[in-house]
Amino acid sequence: MPPRWPRKPDRNDPEFRKLDDRMNFAVHVAVAATINSGLWFFHNLTVANWEWLPPLTAGWVVVLLVHLIYIAAIANYSPTPPKST
Repeated sequence: MPPRWPRKPDRNDPEFRKLDDRMNFAVHVAVAATINSGLWFFHNLTVANWEWLPPLTAGWVVVLLVHLIYIAAIANYSPTPPKST
């Protein structure tokens, strides 16, 4: 069941931004897991010699960790102050 948002979605809403960033991270993890598991499956099935596969997987894990660190520690979800005129 998808998450339900009780009000109109607005990227200026800090709670919505936080939820949106976390859902984007979940999609990123799902895509990485799907592609990497498929590549490793065919690598093992065909007994291929793909030397590029371990660095690709390691690189993707590093990108996922950076993404996680950003949404967990760096991103500022405080309400944005109104712009002065």
